[in-house]
Amino acid sequence: MRKPVLSAFMAAGISLLTATSSLAAVKSDFEVCWTIYAGWMPWEYAQAQGIMDKWASKYGIHVKITQLNDYVESINQYTAGQFDGCTMTNMDALTIPAAGGVDSTALVVSDYSNGNDGIVIKGAGKTLKDLKGMDVNLVELSVSHYLLARALDTVGLRERDLKVVNTSDADIAAAFNTDTVQAVTTWNPMLSSIKAVPKVSEVFDSSQIPGEILDMMVVNTRTLKDNPALGKALTGAWFEVVALMNAGSTSADAALEHMAKASGTDLEGFRGQLKTTQLFYTPAQALAFVTSPDLPKTMAKVAQFSFDHGLLGEGASDSDAVGMAFPNGVTRGNEANLKLRFDPTFVQMAADGTL
Repeated sequence: MRKPVLSAFMAAGISLLTATSSLAAVKSDFEVCWTIYAGWMPWEYAQAQGIMDKWASKYGIHVKITQLNDYVESINQYTAGQFDGCTMTNMDALTIPAAGGVDSTALVVSDYSNGNDGIVIKGAGKTLKDLKGMDVNLVELSVSHYLLARALDTVGLRERDLKVVNTSDADIAAAFNTDTVQAVTTWNPMLSSIKAVPKVSEVFDSSQIPGEILDMMVVNTRTLKDNPALGKALTGAWFEVVALMNAGSTSADAALEHMAKASGTDLEGFRGQLKTTQLFYTPAQALAFVTSPDLPKTMAKVAQFSFDHGLLGEGASDSDAVGMAFPNGVTRGNEANLKLRFDPTFVQMAADGTL
């Protein structure tokens, strides 16, 4: 899950992508994409079990939920207009589609990482301060990079005190098993396998910065505005599935078993990943999170990190270059360039029982 990088394709084609995003109109067929991660498995279940079809039919539309194998490619394809929506983190939503000129809306903030991302050092009894002078392998410019920066702040270290080594998510677990790699920052399921190696220390994890690494279903703002039925159908399907997961019934167990198998693990492994994923199982929980005054503060931290690492575009003069809109009329950054919106309209409808 969750590796960004503003591709050369995007950097070269911002004007094309912006034009693409402006062509949305009323339509009946939609497609959204997702990649495997514990917090996003409900989307697969909704598609496989006909729940998405049920909600789409209610509003006279058709919605296809498509799995892609490469996370960053899924976001690039969404940004290029090939999908109407895509699962991604808050940081990637800001630094890829929003920074690339595509006005995007966080339709459903589905969870936050509550231990799913972590920093591991070889050796027992290690601490964060032991990272000084080390090479740290991670997916550069990803939420892992953000987690590392936030962790270093807590012990008075800076990135210049160590060396970041860019390593793909597909390779990082194998890399940790080599003699040359001493420390990694990564996410589940790779994190779980790395932590299972004898004599290692997890020195920091995302539970220590709760609510900062968010997982979301992001949709094109113009498409959503022209087609509110899409927002209603996606939101309704999502909360039906997560309510089932949380029901404590035999049906819930069957649903979790299905998701575990689809994600490439067993039920025990999947439950373990869910324990470190703070899913919002009810619309009220999701609504409370998105409308909290803490969200703009979190996104300010994310924007500052993104600017410091050159992720807001070559023309960005500060962390306010890309404007963001939040509930209750709150904005942050350039209001003339609002490109990322946290809109609780449809989650509010779900909470009110009016979907």
